[in-house]
Amino acid sequence: MKQVLQDLSNGETLVEDLPAPAPRPGHLLIRTSASVVSAGTERMLVEFGKASYLDKARQQPDKVRQVLDKIRTDGLGPTVRAVRSQLDRPLPLGYSNAGVVLEVGAGVTGFVAGDRVASNGRHAEIVCVPANLCARIPADVSDETASFTVLGAIALQGVRLIAPTLGETVVVTGLGLIGLLAVQILRANGCRVLGIDLDPARAAIARQYGAETCVPSAGEDALAAAARLSDGRGVDAVLIAVASTSDEPMHQAAQMCRQRGRIVLVGVTGLGLARADFYARELSFQVSCSYGPGRYDPGYEEGGHDYPFGLVRWTEQRNFEAVLELMAAGQLDTTALVTRRCPIGDAASAYGELAGGSPLGIVLTYPGAVADAPLTRRIELAPAPAAASGQACLSVIGAGNYASQILLPALRAGGAALRVLVSEGGVSAVHGARRQGFAAAASDPAEALRDAGSNAVVIATRHDSHARYVVAALAERKHVFVEKPLAIHRDEIATITAAVAAARAGGFEPIVMTAFNRRFAPQVVRMQALLAARAAPKCLVLTVNAGEIPAAHWTQDRNIGGGRIVGEGCHFIDLLRFLAGSAITRIDAHRIGAHPGLAVREDKVTLVLEFADGSLGTIHYFANGHRALPKERLEVFCGGGVLQLDNFRRLRGYGWPGFTRMNLWRQDKGNAACAAAFVAAVAAGAPSPVPLETAIEVTRASFDARDALDAGR
Repeated sequence: MKQVLQDLSNGETLVEDLPAPAPRPGHLLIRTSASVVSAGTERMLVEFGKASYLDKARQQPDKVRQVLDKIRTDGLGPTVRAVRSQLDRPLPLGYSNAGVVLEVGAGVTGFVAGDRVASNGRHAEIVCVPANLCARIPADVSDETASFTVLGAIALQGVRLIAPTLGETVVVTGLGLIGLLAVQILRANGCRVLGIDLDPARAAIARQYGAETCVPSAGEDALAAAARLSDGRGVDAVLIAVASTSDEPMHQAAQMCRQRGRIVLVGVTGLGLARADFYARELSFQVSCSYGPGRYDPGYEEGGHDYPFGLVRWTEQRNFEAVLELMAAGQLDTTALVTRRCPIGDAASAYGELAGGSPLGIVLTYPGAVADAPLTRRIELAPAPAAASGQACLSVIGAGNYASQILLPALRAGGAALRVLVSEGGVSAVHGARRQGFAAAASDPAEALRDAGSNAVVIATRHDSHARYVVAALAERKHVFVEKPLAIHRDEIATITAAVAAARAGGFEPIVMTAFNRRFAPQVVRMQALLAARAAPKCLVLTVNAGEIPAAHWTQDRNIGGGRIVGEGCHFIDLLRFLAGSAITRIDAHRIGAHPGLAVREDKVTLVLEFADGSLGTIHYFANGHRALPKERLEVFCGGGVLQLDNFRRLRGYGWPGFTRMNLWRQDKGNAACAAAFVAAVAAGAPSPVPLETAIEVTRASFDARDALDAGR
């Protein structure tokens, strides 16, 4: 299928052939019939992509601060690679789509295959969209008109925040797509409307919709026009729908308003507010958030949890439905908003118009599908590598940030033959596959699990899928490299061990390696060698400046990410287990106490580990620190000596004859060595570099720690 992407490194618009996305629970799989290019939002992306690195930095000062912090903690090299990787990843464009439902994901009600729906899907022939971001199209609304639904919902949400009443006077500043849709919605509410724009053509369209207009570029006075509309009393409200860095739109809006008038910002403008503008009139100001309640709430959008109708009358989805009802009633007309219709294959030329002119609405059209044509979920990119005897031939499920930046290059450098790369939407799979030399890209994990040319599968997906894919790979008689954690629930461990036993009973001795990379870091390997020479128990103290993650983030959800102790803390448990060189016999967990304003979660804890040889380990895992402090610091006390490791860059020894320091030019957490060890083991038919029994021991210890926190012990 074809999809429109943006190259953020240079601003180039691409139309790529990608595998069709696979259906997901809670989602609808939709074949697109029309989508609208949002001139304002998408022009900003094009301009950002074309900007120099310096200009990109100026536009994102918060990101610059993060980059500077990362340089201080991780070094220049890793930071530069991370920034380049982010800019190198293509960005899917579009968010206002109409099409026909092909498949209904598990758990979805209210939709069936064949429904015509509007959604916030991308510019792509096939899209997979959460059901709460879809709405059924009335029979008398065309696909082209319905493709404006999401844009209409943005305008509608801004109008709802204004809360207009019959007969009020409202100014709309900026007559782009959102502004012109807002004009019509306000007119449907019985308001008198003044539209302001520098473009006479856009003002003319607003007049068609019943608004009075003002064109400052033609010498017309906006304040005078607002005074005339309001009979000199000041307008009731102003909706700002412009994209500008100037503070003038806000200043002008305040001057137009009556006492206790309302100002709502839908677009982007300077926010250097003058107190004098707002004080005397007691004006209210609010920023509108996209389509309405539910936006950016993972529980609503991805989880499918609707808000109670009686408490949240207008959600994103219900705003979509209201816009479609206005279209069906003839109160929202999009005919005059269409500047150009363009086949998706020619989308690059349409985006060229955004950079060089000021089109209003560009509608992308899509070719009709052959009835019952199967969807292609795998694309061949290069001849399949001819695997040498004893070579690791890998397929990879997951192409996110970590996989793209670190794991895939490490696997390639380790000498593996790369077969199939899978990502959920297909975009990152194709991009990563081309970068790293995979033979194919796919959107369906089955393509990796069943690939006849692969003898191993690498799993780099969200944590809740790890155990499931491990078991599926073993059933296909493939070795497994799985990112931590191995599992997030106890019953998954039993399922994995049963699958391993079944494979062995069938004559296949599988390698199942959990990617506990820190034990492969060169400085940790040196520490382990030094400690092995002393037969005394060890005291290990690890401090982790974990960083705050929002409560709604998937890693905090125990059914998706396992929570932070299982999802990430297992790394640190394994590190101490490796250096102690002895089995874990007990683990205790202590959580920070309750305090006003401080979230009491499992990310501010101290874990105490006891080992069979008498060693003692402590992990301080704290998310309430400052990001400028390096993330990890490890100290080991043993037999009159101390080893001190600072963030995998500086290692110092005290009381170790012949060893004082081992410093690195750049941080090395062992990721490359970990991947290379797996590749070598598969090629040689050797045992897992991280024994499965040890990985299970560490995983169960993380479960014990989580249970201890829950029980308050």
